[in-house]
Amino acid sequence: MSIKHENVRPRVRELWGQRVEDPHAWLEDPESAEVTAFLEAENEHVAAITAPLKALKNDIFNEIKARVQETDLSVPIPKDGWEYYGRTEEGLQYGLHCRRLAAVDGGDVGPEVIVLDENQLAEGHDYFDLGIYDISKDHSMCLYGIDTDGDETYRLFLLDIEAGETRTLGIKGVSSGSAWDNDGSSFLFVRPDETQRPYQVWRHILGTDIDSDTLIYTEEDAQYFVGLGKERDDSFVHIGIGSAVTDETLLIPADDLGAAPIRVAERSFGIEYSVAHRRNSDGSARFFMHTNRDAKNFRLLEATEEAVLAGDADPTAWVEVVPHRNDVTLAGFDTFRSHMVLVERNNGLLQLRIRHLELDDEYVMMQPEEVSTVYPGANPSSDTDSMRFVYSSMVTPPMVCSYDLLTRERTVLKQTPVLGGFDSATYETDRIWATAPDGTQVPIILVWRKDRGPGPHPCVLYGYGAYEAAMDPAFSFARLSLLDRGFTFAIGHVRGGGEMGRQWYEDGKYENKVRSFSDFEACARELIDRGLTSPSQLAIRGGSAGGLLVGATLNRDPSLFGAVVAEVPFVDVINTMIDTTQQLTQIEWDEWGNPLESSSVYEAMAGYSPYENVEPADYPAMWVTGGLNDPRVRFWEPAKWVLELREKNTGDNPILLKTEMGAGHFGSTGRYDAWRDEAEVLAFLIDALSAGGS
Repeated sequence: MSIKHENVRPRVRELWGQRVEDPHAWLEDPESAEVTAFLEAENEHVAAITAPLKALKNDIFNEIKARVQETDLSVPIPKDGWEYYGRTEEGLQYGLHCRRLAAVDGGDVGPEVIVLDENQLAEGHDYFDLGIYDISKDHSMCLYGIDTDGDETYRLFLLDIEAGETRTLGIKGVSSGSAWDNDGSSFLFVRPDETQRPYQVWRHILGTDIDSDTLIYTEEDAQYFVGLGKERDDSFVHIGIGSAVTDETLLIPADDLGAAPIRVAERSFGIEYSVAHRRNSDGSARFFMHTNRDAKNFRLLEATEEAVLAGDADPTAWVEVVPHRNDVTLAGFDTFRSHMVLVERNNGLLQLRIRHLELDDEYVMMQPEEVSTVYPGANPSSDTDSMRFVYSSMVTPPMVCSYDLLTRERTVLKQTPVLGGFDSATYETDRIWATAPDGTQVPIILVWRKDRGPGPHPCVLYGYGAYEAAMDPAFSFARLSLLDRGFTFAIGHVRGGGEMGRQWYEDGKYENKVRSFSDFEACARELIDRGLTSPSQLAIRGGSAGGLLVGATLNRDPSLFGAVVAEVPFVDVINTMIDTTQQLTQIEWDEWGNPLESSSVYEAMAGYSPYENVEPADYPAMWVTGGLNDPRVRFWEPAKWVLELREKNTGDNPILLKTEMGAGHFGSTGRYDAWRDEAEVLAFLIDALSAGGS
């Protein structure tokens, strides 16, 4: 059974000599009572169809809940004599942000101070997001911003931590990002334009009316977003200006937020860079620049503070510290008292390279598992010879570790507990390779339970494949409910992602985007050909740009899959990329191409856009989601796609649409609500694939 809607009012698009009718364009009206009624009816339909799965959903929710140590706290982060940490309490949806005075000379730590309790702030709201949490340099005040409808704009509040008094500043509708000055008398914040693009930086002085706030910077080019950050040593505030492939950085002394911004390097299309300040032991200072200028896989440069602030540090004259390498991507770096830590991506996996700042000595820190993830943790000070890092894998829960850069000794400060008798040795992880149609080898990371019987087995293949984002192997509490039922979970690292370096990303974008989909199909066929699963037992899952991956791959061969999960999927590609009133459209041209100006881009999109390439077929069971207030992928994209799929579906499998009526791109925010949502998806997958055997 499926819901059919007969109210068809086509919209016609005429571009590059093609005339295309959009029969479901009527859905693109969030103010329409008819649209709201349609979405609510769809949600009721989902509830009715999945009612028989209630017991299974509850079982999975209880399994997830039973694995989590609900009352827990993070590893405290030391800062200026304080220790900051977060903790959770059993029964509470949200976390608490806390601090205490650090122990002195072997004494005891001070009593806990709850800076913010998100549960109190979220009271009375179905959706809650703490998007700004910024402590002043003297640790007396907390600037915070909350979003209660999912549109990713925030209202600002000021908390006097010691007095426990909160002030409403009257500043609302702002983007994420803030920066205090060093004396705590003012802060910077970001405002969006009418399309919700972050484009202005403003300064607010405490004790003054918001009408006297000062405009610091405006970015007029709609292809660029604006953000804020502050140096770890409190020297400068960064105004970061960026498109998908181009960066520019302005510096303002943190001692004087009213000073004129200093541009580090002029923007140049395709050149990305970020800078970090470091004070040397002799009192001098320098900047490091992480950039892809003349370095596809990035390199590291340095220049003196004097040259940068004088505006005469031409990037071509910066001194090279870490050269470009064809086989290794420099993903990031951090500096400490005597060492530099380079975050590298080698053959698709992250690694940490330790380099002495003065001596000719460097090495890669070895990890206990080959298929794993490692990255720097919270390191609030560079004046130390120890660093924190986080380690995880598909079978190893995250560990926060401390590493002595002098002795090379590692200490586990905390490993996320998994209750219920979890034993990582019960599970196994590996990496295999699929062969794409053009011969390219595409990595697939797998995890499964060792003691299951012979295959084929039900399998979920997950993918993303855009924005140079890397889907690194990581642990999941919820995933265990699949593995313990005999499932394999796989991640396909398709082109368009960043797992295998910058070229891997560039080979899967613009007119080459189709390679992402052929790679994902190759991953699916590899799993089947190896006997690990079968078409009736294979599900594909992806969200946002990963929803595009799932949708376009489904169109290539619907018979290849037994189920599909597409969460807030970007599936109406052309109509979105020609609508410049939407928040992300113009900045997204650097990712997908501009079909308004390029016929070849238009033709490529016309060939893969999931919504416009649905053909009559027997489609697998599908779970599709949207968010009514989602500013990234508007709710009508999945809604229109579902209607088109139903009209072309020649089979009887359900194609379900669930829309969060009070949330945005990231769905439910409370942890119990998020677990329930995930349990619902997993119950759907288990039920949809059960007919294929186990």
